[in-house]
Amino acid sequence: MKADGLRPQYHFRDSEQGLLAWDVKRLVELSKDFAVGQVAVAEIHELDDNHWFNHNAPTCRSVVLHAQLIDAADLSYPIILDAEGNVMDGMHRVCKALRDDIPSVPCVRFDATPPPDYVGRDPDSLPYD
Repeated sequence: MKADGLRPQYHFRDSEQGLLAWDVKRLVELSKDFAVGQVAVAEIHELDDNHWFNHNAPTCRSVVLHAQLIDAADLSYPIILDAEGNVMDGMHRVCKALRDDIPSVPCVRFDATPPPDYVGRDPDSLPYD
């Protein structure tokens, strides 16, 4: 997958240092030459976590937006996993595979998780242009 044309987005994680944020365009660029494998959808623990709404309460509008992104997701692009196997990019693809009863999705995986782009920043203060 090329980083060009991706909508600005971030992968977030809570930490003792505050909220960590990775720019997904940078993750795509860093992983573009990785070997593509497969991961079983059943192994994606984020399917049972509050993955998207940790920092904002879900609204009906936000649920519909995610449903539209799931519908538009292209399963030919690999999801990106960190060194521990956690999803850093691609949950809409994972959800589409789950919905459509597809047992696995293509993936790339970091040997060492890259450092975050931002630490302790409010998601609304990050650049989205």
